[in-house]
Amino acid sequence: MDILFKNVTAVTMQKDNPVIYNANVGVANGCIAYVGKEDKTASRIIDGSNKTLMPGLYNCHTHTAMSLLRGFANDLALEEWLFQHIFPAEKKVKEIPGAVRIGALLAIAEMVASGTIAFSDMYFHLDAIAQAADESGVKVNLSNAVLAFDDSYDFYKDPCYAETLNILENYHNATHGRIKAEASLHCAYTANETAYRQVTEFALKHKINMHVHLSETVAEHNNCIEQHNLTPAQVFEKYGVYGVSTTSAHAVWVTEEDIDILARNNVTVAHNPVSNLKLASGIAPIKRMLEKGVNVALGTDGMASNNTHDLFEEIKLASILQKCASNDPTALPAWQVLEMATVNGAKAQGRQGGMIVEGLEADLVLLDFNNLQQTPCYDPLLNLAYSTTGRDVAMTLCQGRVLYENGEHKTIDVEKIKHEARKIAEAICK
Repeated sequence: MDILFKNVTAVTMQKDNPVIYNANVGVANGCIAYVGKEDKTASRIIDGSNKTLMPGLYNCHTHTAMSLLRGFANDLALEEWLFQHIFPAEKKVKEIPGAVRIGALLAIAEMVASGTIAFSDMYFHLDAIAQAADESGVKVNLSNAVLAFDDSYDFYKDPCYAETLNILENYHNATHGRIKAEASLHCAYTANETAYRQVTEFALKHKINMHVHLSETVAEHNNCIEQHNLTPAQVFEKYGVYGVSTTSAHAVWVTEEDIDILARNNVTVAHNPVSNLKLASGIAPIKRMLEKGVNVALGTDGMASNNTHDLFEEIKLASILQKCASNDPTALPAWQVLEMATVNGAKAQGRQGGMIVEGLEADLVLLDFNNLQQTPCYDPLLNLAYSTTGRDVAMTLCQGRVLYENGEHKTIDVEKIKHEARKIAEAICK
């Protein structure tokens, strides 16, 4: 074996064997080769005493290059924030050569340092993000969201089509399957019937997933009803969008009927609690979705509306928000919210993963539990859900490759990326 984690607390995310104490977990040829208590040999042995090993986290909705806009405009009403600050700044990001790649690498560095090994990105300049993912060693599902207001809209003449086709032809399922292309509609009321049908047709033809925004704000939800006399979820079902494996980000304002639509069409909801609260968008009815069988994963959204890529913040907030909103302290317990960040995220991306099981790819996170906020530890599941932050991450592996260890990035020149990001920020401010 290449690596053996010895005497570690292994949180497997398997319901029939969720935690193995004093476990040995072996990695070979990019996969988990052994999980148990037998003594094994390996090229490298890592002492797991006072450490917890868990599956890598999945960030199922983000806009990585927006890491360049972290803190650019805050504490503003949504309309002013978006139209007067973010859109003009994004226009500059789009125009600055190399900016999207730098922004993506900046985000990826933060993600792997806090335990995330895979993300679903909705942005532009997809080739730059694919290159960043390729060189850094993470997994990504990539999409460029369609906006279609004109009745003469033709997806096959849209730059989104060209970018997505480029990813399909040059990156999709390459690099051992780490990079995948997805189709995308920005949201229901920013598109039209032609766009719904053409983008869905494209996704079905190429057997790729779909990524959309859904009922993020009350304005978005109501504008769609005014435009179509249907809710966004009803629009997507009517026009066949949900006939494709789809991740719907946010779903804050969905109705009971909408939740039924999501459940019967096997739609994943990417829940973004930090962003939704920071923009005062609302609290998504996650407890109700889970009760009806919806696959719910987690996301951070972009850094302009969150400010960190630390998915452990989303884990804790997702759980305690549902407890408060439902007046039920048993709602969304530790196990269920950790499933959202691991097993459900892998399902959303169309991947086999999210568990520590022999034969699966070795996407693993080692956490240091020998610190004040983890002491004492009666139940590692509870500590992971409510005590852990990304700062507890000691090591992150993707497909058995060490990407981050004890403060050191193995695949990204972080100092260079920070230097470049600061230069781009100066250009944006000008």
